[in-house]
Amino acid sequence: MGRLFLLAAAMAVMAVFTAAPAKASQLIDRNASNIKLAVNAKGEALLTYSVAGEIKHVLAWGAVNAIAPTPARQQVAFSLDYAGGYGKYHRPYWKTFGTDCGSYDGPPLGWLVAACKAPDGSYWAVQAWQRALPDYGAPASSLESASELHLSHWTGAIAVLTIKEDWSYRRFDHLYGSLTYDGTGVYGFRSTHAGAPLDSFGRNLYVDTFDSSYGAGWKRENSFLTHKPKGTFCYGFYPHGSHPAGRGTKYRATVIGPGVTPDVLWQGSAPGPYNRAADLAANAEQRAAFPDPACKVN
Repeated sequence: MGRLFLLAAAMAVMAVFTAAPAKASQLIDRNASNIKLAVNAKGEALLTYSVAGEIKHVLAWGAVNAIAPTPARQQVAFSLDYAGGYGKYHRPYWKTFGTDCGSYDGPPLGWLVAACKAPDGSYWAVQAWQRALPDYGAPASSLESASELHLSHWTGAIAVLTIKEDWSYRRFDHLYGSLTYDGTGVYGFRSTHAGAPLDSFGRNLYVDTFDSSYGAGWKRENSFLTHKPKGTFCYGFYPHGSHPAGRGTKYRATVIGPGVTPDVLWQGSAPGPYNRAADLAANAEQRAAFPDPACKVN
C-alpha cells in the first residue's frame, strides 16, 4: 500500500507540470535576471533565469515562425514546461540538457538578451522590455514597470515595421506606417474597446517619446492596434484629453512579432519644424502606400 501511495503521489506531481500551449506565445516571465538560453538539436530551448532569488528552468518547443491572420485557427505558440522537463519527460530534463546552438548571425534585434543559431539553421532569441508601461508618461506600478521576457524561434525574414514621420494639423508630429510579415499585413479580428487584442493575431504598437513634456528620458506615449487588412496604423502627438502633446526629440516603437517571431523595434528623430512641401509629399505617400480608412490624412 505504501508503494502504491507513493506512485500515485508521484504521478499527481507530474500531472501538475504537464506542458500546455501558451496563450501568449512569447511571454515567458517578468523581471528575470541571470538569463541563459540553451538550444538542442531536437528543436527545444531551455531558458534558465532567476526571479525574486528563485532559479527557474523553462523548456519550450513545438513552434516556429507565424501564420497569416485567419479566424479559422489560433496563431502558432510554444508549448512551455515551467518544470524544466518534468511535464514532458517526467524527470529534471534541465539537468542534462545539452546545447547545440552556434553563434547568432541573424538580423539585428532590439531589446536583445541572448540569441543563437540552431543546427537546423533556425534562430532562437530572448528579448526583454517594458511592454505594460502606462500611457502619457504616467507613473508606473510595479507590475506595469516589469520587464517582460520574450522567447522567439524563426527561419527566414522577420516582421517588417515600417514607420514614416510627418505632421498632423501642420504643427503636431505624426507617425504612419505598417506592420507586415511574409508580405502580409499583421492584424487581429477582435479587441476590447480600449484596443487590447482579444485573439492571438492582433498586435499593439507601443510608442515611446524622448525628452518630452512628460519629463527627461524615454516615456510611454501610447499603444494602439495595427489595422486590418494591411497592418497599417497612424498616430498624432497632439493633446489627448487632459494630457499635453507628447512631442519629443526622438521616438521609438516596439511591437511583439507575429506568432513566435521576434519583437521588432524602430527608432527615429522627430521630424522637426513643419515643412509644407514635405508634409504634402508624405500625405500623398500615406494615401498611396498605406491606405487606411481609420487614418485621416491632413
